[in-house]
Amino acid sequence: MSRIESAALSLGTLDTLAYRDSWVHRLDPRVKLLTTLIFIIMVASFDKYSISALLPFFIFPLVLKTGGRLPTRFLLNKLLLVAPFAVLIGMFNPLIDQQPLLQIGPWAVSGGWVSFLSILLRFSLTISAALILIATCSFPGICMALNRLGTPRIFTVQLLLLYRYLFVLSEEAIRLVRGRALRSVDRRGLTLRMFAQLLSQLLLRTLDRAQRIHLAMLCRGFDGNIRVRRTLTIGRREILFLLGWSSLFILLRCYNLPQLLGQLFI
Repeated sequence: MSRIESAALSLGTLDTLAYRDSWVHRLDPRVKLLTTLIFIIMVASFDKYSISALLPFFIFPLVLKTGGRLPTRFLLNKLLLVAPFAVLIGMFNPLIDQQPLLQIGPWAVSGGWVSFLSILLRFSLTISAALILIATCSFPGICMALNRLGTPRIFTVQLLLLYRYLFVLSEEAIRLVRGRALRSVDRRGLTLRMFAQLLSQLLLRTLDRAQRIHLAMLCRGFDGNIRVRRTLTIGRREILFLLGWSSLFILLRCYNLPQLLGQLFI
């Protein structure tokens, strides 16, 4: 199986996980979306030297992951896949900020290393929360929740079509790569010229495919509205979920729980 096929299957696995039955999956997607947004805002609002105050926030993704019975290994693989972006963002911090900030035994830790670790923690928290949100709502469910929350319709429709069209694009790319592999008798490598030709062919194929998809949608009565059979209802369970987690996030943002516990026991 090629890398493109593996990436396409991995992308579709998140939607497959969203159709499981658990108390997390049964929650209204609007409530889960709002709770996750509040969580991300609280985590992102910490200063660059915060480390211990971020640790209690891991309870949110852990509870949702456990309640939704989501595979740990799959989520970790997705998290590690995009981890290099966070590393690239903070890798130069130890070189820029070399002023000692902590003293651990005989070693002095500079502020650059502390801020680098803080970036990795915030990245892990926000990305894991976003992955769990998709794995419990599905991407169409998130678009539906955005639409019901008053987001402009053109934005939600474009976002949904972009996500759906990624699979179409991957199918066309798989056909091109497979066709080239079957015709490469001498097993030559992929040169820059050949790569440019494949990209041009992929562009032409996707434009033609997009036109046919648009005509098919118009023939089926598509008018720009997202129509779903599922009815969204916010009950007492959803209100308690939103208020409870939001209150906990605000409390953890205002008070450094590990520091308070350390002062209590030491």
